[in-house]
Amino acid sequence: MDLVKEIKRLKKEKNAVILAHYYQIAEIQDIADYVGDSLGLSQKAAETDADVIVFAGVHFMAETAKILNPTKTVVLPDLNAGCSLADSCPPDSFEKFTKQHPDHIVITYVNCSAEIKALSDIVCTSSNALKIVESVPKDTPIIFAPDKNLGKYVIKETGRDMLLWDGSCIVHEAFSMDKLIELHKKYPDYKIIAHPESEEHILNTATYVGSTSGMINYVKEHQEEKFIVATEAGILHKMQQEMPNTELVPAPAVEDNTCACSECHFMKMNTMQKLYDCLLNESPQIEVPEPIREKALLPIERMLELSK
Repeated sequence: MDLVKEIKRLKKEKNAVILAHYYQIAEIQDIADYVGDSLGLSQKAAETDADVIVFAGVHFMAETAKILNPTKTVVLPDLNAGCSLADSCPPDSFEKFTKQHPDHIVITYVNCSAEIKALSDIVCTSSNALKIVESVPKDTPIIFAPDKNLGKYVIKETGRDMLLWDGSCIVHEAFSMDKLIELHKKYPDYKIIAHPESEEHILNTATYVGSTSGMINYVKEHQEEKFIVATEAGILHKMQQEMPNTELVPAPAVEDNTCACSECHFMKMNTMQKLYDCLLNESPQIEVPEPIREKALLPIERMLELSK
């Protein structure tokens, strides 16, 4: 079976749209209607007129699409495609934490469950975290969750004193400083660019720190440069497609894997076969209980409004 042909046929038949994250496998990125970072994907999910949204990403992303589109069918190729960062913030513990600091405004990074979003005042992504934090009056204390590394980066950039939840992404914490130094010795004229979910010592080595779309745009603006890229390695596919002559090397991970770079196991759970199956069967579907959806919608809409 020609999966590409069949997916395109089903997509047309069902008036479906395929939204894919930059960390998906190359074949899925190539067949998607839109490839982007969390902010771009949230914006596309909010404005789509498709009847079926196929979310090639991880669970919290598909949940966000469902929160924005309660009457549409939202499917995820693999229901087990979770997120280590979202898992690091259990709703019960987080609710207790917020209740201990009732005077704080709660800003949560989009990489969290619908239940956590429902406990939030505003949601942010790595693309707009600085803007969102700076939109809060200076005398208002802030809780920032769940990513402590992104939180530390925002504190450094804005000078705001924030209370951080102790969560992190295993992919972005997997970069090896020793291996990065060795790699830089091998490629001394390559500039390091990094995602703000990475640890501080990695960010301190970077010429540019930004979201996945920010990193792509930076490389686009500096195509004559050469880069070591410190984020999930899936981003290199889109970068290389858009900038075929720019030399790119993935930053090395601590563990020895086949590509010696950092890959998200959850993002790579989605395959072309699963994409076809979920479109064919319109399953597995993402459901969000209405009371949680209504509460979670408000902070997402505030983010989208501030991101215009």
